[in-house]
Order: sequence, then C-alpha cells, then structure tokens
Amino acid sequence: MSIAVAGAVAAICGIAATAQAVTGFGFALVAIPLLSLLIGPAPAVVLATLASLVLTTIAAWRERAVVAVAPARRMTLAGVLGMPVGLLALTRFDADALQLLIAATLVALVALSLLGLELPGGRRAQWAAGATSGALLTGTGMNGPPLVLALHGARLPPRAMRGTLQAVFWWQDLVAVAAFAVVGLIGGDVLLLAAVGCLAIPIGWRVGNAVFIRIPPARFRGVVLVALTVTALVAAVSAVA
Repeated sequence: MSIAVAGAVAAICGIAATAQAVTGFGFALVAIPLLSLLIGPAPAVVLATLASLVLTTIAAWRERAVVAVAPARRMTLAGVLGMPVGLLALTRFDADALQLLIAATLVALVALSLLGLELPGGRRAQWAAGATSGALLTGTGMNGPPLVLALHGARLPPRAMRGTLQAVFWWQDLVAVAAFAVVGLIGGDVLLLAAVGCLAIPIGWRVGNAVFIRIPPARFRGVVLVALTVTALVAAVSAVA
C-alpha cells in the first residue's frame, strides 16, 4: 500500500462522510465511483462497506432518538433477503461489467429521483425498497437511493429521515460485511485501506453535520438531488473511460 493510495482513500472517505452527514445516504455514492478508479470496483464495494459500517455505527447511535422504528425494521429485514442477489453479481461479474453495473444503477436511480418519483409511504413500498437496497449493497455498494425514495414517500422530516437511514445502513452493512468475509472478499490490503479511510470519517461527518443543521427543510430534497447527480456523473464517466 503506497502512501499516495492511502492518502487518496482517506480523502475520499472523508468527503464521502461529509456527504452522508448532509444527505443521510451519500457515503457510498461518493466513495465507490472514486474508489473504483483507484483500486477496482469489487475491492471498492468491500472497502466502502467496511468504512460505512464504522460510520453508521457512530451515526446510528447518535441519531437513535429520531429513528422511525417500524420502517427501519421492515427495510432492514427486506434488505437481508435481497443481499444474495447482489453478492452473486459481485462474485461472478468481471471488473468492467461490474463497473458498468455500478454506473448504470446509479444513473437510473438519479434519473428516477430527478423525475420526482416517490414510492408510496406504505409497508409494501418499504419492503420493496429494502429488498432492492440489499441487492444493491452487496452488488454495487450503493444501497441508499431506494431507501431514500421510500422514506420521502413516508414524508419523514429531514432529521428523522437521516436517523432512520443510519439505522438501516448499520444493520445492512453488518450483514453485508459478514457475507463478504464468508466468501473471502475481505483481504488484508482492503482491510488496511478501510482502516486508513476510517480515520477521516469523524472529521467528514462533523463538517457535513455543520452544513446539515443549516439546510432549511424545504431545500433538503434539492440538496439530495444535487448529490445524486454529481456522483452519477462521476460513475458514468469512470465506466466509459
């Protein structure tokens, strides 16, 4: 592991943690397209999930008082059921195909968000969003958008939405990391880089939280859409480069 790569991973994880604090879900969307350019798509998914587990452990505990428990429980359980589908893609696709899958998934989700799509706020939508997010997590590392669409439909206020997302992410990340370990995807280099990246997470979250508390609720959706669009462009460019 070179110092340059380690420094780049730390910077990426710090910026991604800032995005997560601001939008509630931006860590993987920022980290994975950039990490894929640095270390390849499959290691990027594993590294980002490891770092996200550390981030969401801290964030879920801090935000526990505002979690919408029933939706969080449904989406977590559904996510676990969807994970084998994504894990199959991660272990069977080659690097180029996986890069294209990551980019196409992100661009499609952003397009749906820009079109103003919101899932209904009921239980069926939450189960569907949870299952989709679980498959996306183990396949592409980016499980946030379906959950965001479902929680927007449930009309949660920004703080409750962010807290609920952290709780779901924590449980899903925990199960996904265990699955990655079982199939032998967590190598020493990835683990070491993840540890380096985690050093920047508290700083990134603190910066992002300072921005979050200054965003009026009426503008929150716009901030989320901008974050989605930027990361989708990065993923698309990296996939065709």
